[in-house]
Amino acid sequence: MKNTRIMLVEDNREYREGISLILKHTPGFELTSQFGTAEIALRSLQDRSAAQPDIILLDLRLPGMDGCQAMPYFRSYSPDAKIIVLTQSNAENDVLSAIKKGASGYLLKTATPQQITDAVRIVMDGGAMLDPGVAHLMLKTLQTHLSDEKPAPELSIRESEVLRLLAEGLLKKEIADRLEIQYSTVDYHVAKLYEKLHVRNAPAAVDQGHRLGLLSEEK
Repeated sequence: MKNTRIMLVEDNREYREGISLILKHTPGFELTSQFGTAEIALRSLQDRSAAQPDIILLDLRLPGMDGCQAMPYFRSYSPDAKIIVLTQSNAENDVLSAIKKGASGYLLKTATPQQITDAVRIVMDGGAMLDPGVAHLMLKTLQTHLSDEKPAPELSIRESEVLRLLAEGLLKKEIADRLEIQYSTVDYHVAKLYEKLHVRNAPAAVDQGHRLGLLSEEK
C-alpha cells in the first residue's frame, strides 16, 4: 500500500517543524512538501514542482492569501487532495467558511499528535474530522439557533380553511360562497391570518403558509 502523501502549509516555522517531525515518524505517511505561504504552495502545484498530495494540512492565518481564500485554488489545482484545516481559530465564521469551501477536517493547533494522525487516516478513509472543542462549539451554536426559531402559529380550523382557499387563488367573496359564510366573516379571518403570519397580502400569506408547513398535505 502506498504512503499517504501530505502537503503542509504553515507559516510558523517552529510549529511546522513539529508537525513535520510527527508526520515523518508515522508509518504510512510521507510529508512530500511544506510551505510557509499559500501562494508558494499553489505555485508549486501549478508548475508541478511539488508532488500531488493526498492530504493538505492548511493553516488559516497565513501571510498574504489566507487559508480560506486559498482553499478553492487548492481544490482546483489538486482536485483529488483532501484538506484538513490546522489552525488556532475556533471562530464560528472560520469553521463554517472552511467547511463550506470543502474542508474535510478542522483541527485546532492544540490537537495532540495522535489526533492529527487519526484525522489524516479518517479523512483518507472518506470520513470527516472536527476538533472536539470545535464540535462542542458548533453543537452549542446549532442549539442556540434552533431555540431561536419561532414555531408556526396555531391557526383555527376556519383560518386553515381560508388559507387553503387563498392558496387556490379564490377571492374573499368566492371563499364566502364556498364556505357558505358572510363576506365580513371571511374578511375577519383573513385579517387574523395576516396578523398571525406577519404578512400584508394574500400572496405573502400563501408563501408563508408553505414555508411554515401550514399548507402541507397532512394538514
